[in-house]
Amino acid sequence: MTLSRREWFWRIFAALMLVEICWFAWVAYHMWPRQLATDLAYKAEIEAQSRPQRVPAAPPPPAAPALALKTDTVLTPAEKPKPAAAEIAALIVAGEETTLSSQMAGKIRRVRVGLGDQVEKGAPLVEFDCSEQSAQLETANAEYRAARETHLARLRLQALGAAGELEVTVAAASADKARSQVAVRRSQLAYCSVDAPFAGNVARLRVKTAESVNLGQPLVDLVNPASLKAQMFVPVAWIAWLQPGTPLSIRVSETGQTFRARVAKVNSRVDGVSQQLELEAHIEKGQGRLLPGMVGSATFERPPAK
Repeated sequence: MTLSRREWFWRIFAALMLVEICWFAWVAYHMWPRQLATDLAYKAEIEAQSRPQRVPAAPPPPAAPALALKTDTVLTPAEKPKPAAAEIAALIVAGEETTLSSQMAGKIRRVRVGLGDQVEKGAPLVEFDCSEQSAQLETANAEYRAARETHLARLRLQALGAAGELEVTVAAASADKARSQVAVRRSQLAYCSVDAPFAGNVARLRVKTAESVNLGQPLVDLVNPASLKAQMFVPVAWIAWLQPGTPLSIRVSETGQTFRARVAKVNSRVDGVSQQLELEAHIEKGQGRLLPGMVGSATFERPPAK
C-alpha cells in the first residue's frame, strides 16, 4: 500500500467515526429525560392536588305531589255490586252412550247402519254369518226329539212291567239334557244379530261387511243425543254453596247458543292433587244443535255473602 492510499484510508475511517459519534450524541440527546420539563410537570401536579375541588350543587328534589283526600261514598241499594258469576269449562256428554262388542267369533254378513244414522231401540245393526250355529241348533233339536221319544217309550214299557224305575229315570235325564242343549244353541244363535239397546245415533262404525272378528271385539258406538249432560270440575271451596239443583247456564261458542241446566250429581270425593270436585249437570234443553263432545262455558250465579 502506498502512502497516498494509507492517507485516504485513515481519512475515510476518521470521517465514519465522526458520523457515528454524532449519531450516538443525537440519540442520547432525545432519549435522556429533560430535567426542566420534569420539574415543571411535577410542580403542576402538586399544585393541582392541593387546590380544592369544586363540586357542582345537586338540583333540588322535585316537590312531592299533593295527596288527594278520598271521601267515603255510600252506595244506594240499586248501586250495590251483584254477586260475581263464576265460569267453568263444561264437557257435553250423552246421557246414554255405549260400545257394542261381538259376543261371538265369526264373519260379518251384513252391516245395516252407517255413520250418524238414527236407529230405534231393538233395531238390528250388525248381522253375522251363522250357518254353523243354525246347523248346531238343528242337531240339538234332533237329539232332543230322540231323547224325548226314548223317555216316552220307557214310560210305556214301565206301564207294562217291562222297564224298571231306573231306566225311566235315566231316559228322563237324557231328555232334559238334550233340551238344555237346544236352549244353549238357541242363545248362541241370538248372538248372530247385534241390536240397538236404546234409540240413538251411530257415533262410530268399527267393522265392515265380510270382516272376521273375534270374541269381544268392538263393533259399533251408539249415543243418544236426546239425553245430554255436562261434566265439570269446580274448586272444592264451592261446596259451601253448591248443591244438587243449583241452576246454571252453559254457552257453546261453536253454535252461539246458551242452554239452561241444573246440577244433578256431585261427587262424594275430592281429587287430592288438583283439589277440585267433579259434578254433573242435566241440560234441560239440549236437543237440536248441541252434540256430545262439545265444550261449553258454564256460568254459576254465586249467592251473596251473608
